[in-house]
Amino acid sequence: MANGSKSLRLTGRSGSRDAETAGILPDIALPRNIPDEPIAIADMADLFGITHRTLHFYEEKGLLTANRIGLMRVYTHHDVARMALINICREVGIPVAVIQDLMEMLKTTDSKAEANMLLEEALLARRRELTADLSNTHRQLQQINTILDHDDAHRQSKVNDVRDRLSLSEEERQILHLMAEGYTSLRIARTCEMKLVEVEAIEERITGKLGAQNRFQAVAKAVLLGLIAT
Repeated sequence: MANGSKSLRLTGRSGSRDAETAGILPDIALPRNIPDEPIAIADMADLFGITHRTLHFYEEKGLLTANRIGLMRVYTHHDVARMALINICREVGIPVAVIQDLMEMLKTTDSKAEANMLLEEALLARRRELTADLSNTHRQLQQINTILDHDDAHRQSKVNDVRDRLSLSEEERQILHLMAEGYTSLRIARTCEMKLVEVEAIEERITGKLGAQNRFQAVAKAVLLGLIAT
């Protein structure tokens, strides 16, 4: 903003502006490189990394009040301080309604110490809310874990029951492992020095015990049951 713009006439809601922004604000960090007054809406938005729409929203809620130079909305350094306070509150999740109450109380403050105390009380209240939310979250997670652990235990118990009922012989386990490695029935027969019909009979027996339709499904079920490692 050029220095010459400072002499331009401010118009708009300046009559109600002093009443809306009266009061002492707490000690808070302000953005660096704040422009000279009057501060254009674009500069105000850039200072806090927010949009024009957000500034309009805060104006609608009575948290900020813009003046105008012609059609341009402009702000003062006091508005920057108010916006810094609003920004701090919003970053920690304080609702707009609570910020409105805080701003109303700040209108009647007589000292920085009192203003600082009001902000501290608002932050402490928000911390209590977050602590309660965190406690509820932990409790809900524990409930979920308990349910899942029970389901896992039940599922493992069923798997163990199936494994116990299978009671595969050592020969069947050996052939099952070869099936899992992709050996054909003929190759298994040669590897184990068995007749092909004997291998096919054992494969059929394994498939039946696993409740599978074919040797490929039998291998898949065996993996799920932990009978063979992948």
